[in-house]
Amino acid sequence: MNDNSGRGRARLLIVGCGDIGMRVAALARTRYRLLALTSSPQRLERLRAAGIVPIVGNLDQPETLWRLAQLAPQRVLMLAPPGETSGARDLRSRHLISRLKQSGILSGSGKKTLRVVYASTTGVYGDCGGDSVPETRPCRPQTERAQRRCDAERLWRSAGSARGWRVGVLRIPGIYDAQSRSPRGRIERGLPVLKPDEDVYTNHLHADDLARLCLLALDRSKPGRVYNVCDDSTLHMGDYFDLAADLYGMPRPPRVARAEAQQAGLSPMMLSFMRESRRLDNTRMKAEFGARLRYPDVSQGLRANPDDAST
Repeated sequence: MNDNSGRGRARLLIVGCGDIGMRVAALARTRYRLLALTSSPQRLERLRAAGIVPIVGNLDQPETLWRLAQLAPQRVLMLAPPGETSGARDLRSRHLISRLKQSGILSGSGKKTLRVVYASTTGVYGDCGGDSVPETRPCRPQTERAQRRCDAERLWRSAGSARGWRVGVLRIPGIYDAQSRSPRGRIERGLPVLKPDEDVYTNHLHADDLARLCLLALDRSKPGRVYNVCDDSTLHMGDYFDLAADLYGMPRPPRVARAEAQQAGLSPMMLSFMRESRRLDNTRMKAEFGARLRYPDVSQGLRANPDDAST
């Protein structure tokens, strides 16, 4: 087991400590005293083995979050998505913010200032017709899922302004890697993509790069600031899957017209992605984080050796 008992280190609370949270923890274990909120008793031993102190609580049951007011973390990484049954509102962020406000050490300036990074989605922009999209573009979410993310962004930024917290928001596109987040399974199922003349631009970020960017954001994001976090690729969705298929030595996915896509076995989420086209501008991320991506292009990320752990 990794030792995470150092009393002199700042406390980092990871909320939603799944795959990305565990990657963050692997990078941060020597710098922070790591805490993670979990609602699953089955995950306690795995978290402890990774050097993380598990805190049992459920964001959907605010009465279980009482321990958070006593912990007073100096850093919070909010990776948990909104619930799926709350319409356009993110009740989970509301519950977490309410508990964090009860801890007096989280107000003030200097070392007592709480730093929060909220992991949002680029879906908040809605369809941009393939335009280049900076962070100044107005949000026009077209699904309830994206509307909940917009609500969460407003909640966190408002709490930061009112309490003196440094809150940064990361707008994250499609996350991938060469293993569990690989497009291989979708290609194996033979699911189609859109015809070239109807295709949409998509954006990508390797999971390891996202973990690094989360840590950079905790240090370097400006109060209330929003950041597009993505690689430098500019690809249509179909070209992305064609590239992956070629790398894997597999047949490219079939192309269909948009009108045929709904009958082709695609999930409602994938169909919603096929209705939105945008090319993210990551200039602010590079300038303000000083970020250098390990995988600036998806072809590099898809070829990455799975044994190359995050360092």
